[in-house]
Amino acid sequence: MASPLTKKILIVEDEHDILQLVKLYLEKEGFRTVLAKTGMEGLRQVKQEKPDLIVLDLMLPEIDGIEVCTRLRSAPETARLPIIMLTAKAEESDTIIGLELGADDYVIKPFSPKTLVARIKSLFRRLERKPDDGPALYRYGNLVMDLARHEVTVNKIEALLTAKEFGLLEHLLRNPGRVLTREVLLNSVWGYDYYGTTRTVDVHIRRLKQKLPLLSDAIMSVKSLGYKLKELDRST
Repeated sequence: MASPLTKKILIVEDEHDILQLVKLYLEKEGFRTVLAKTGMEGLRQVKQEKPDLIVLDLMLPEIDGIEVCTRLRSAPETARLPIIMLTAKAEESDTIIGLELGADDYVIKPFSPKTLVARIKSLFRRLERKPDDGPALYRYGNLVMDLARHEVTVNKIEALLTAKEFGLLEHLLRNPGRVLTREVLLNSVWGYDYYGTTRTVDVHIRRLKQKLPLLSDAIMSVKSLGYKLKELDRST
């Protein structure tokens, strides 16, 4: 994994004490930081500084974190930029909206800075992970996943997936026909012991189906357990 010194993180947070605390802990871990206190300033910093990841507060002046996330995900150059949202527990419904719009993860205030750092490192590890001894390519009908290039194409057209969407799809393709519980998916894809709601998995699966319609019926929900990818019929 590349040194944290090569990674630049944009922190968008209007509460001064939280902004400085997150900055302190990230720089202590060797990350470079860029700061913004409003949604519009955050968007400007993304364009100017080209960060590797964004820590984005949900409630911001000018435009909120949901609108910032929407704009970033709608632009091809930032569609896959990792985003971790900061949210108060009372804003849980807005957090789900943020996940549906493409945030990779969220941390509930008040939070331990060490927890946030762990989430950030987990995201970077997944993005930089090299293929293991398994296949470098996975195929499912007209869909091709290239692990080395971190790319998914359908009919040779690239589908822009976030890091977590890519990770979920990879895990499903590795285990066709097998039921994967939400807890297994959280620990495998998010890369840490997750103590939040398993609703996070449901939201990302829904987004995956929206982006890849050919999987709409292929990814099946197993009541009270999780999901499985329907095995393709190889006899035809």
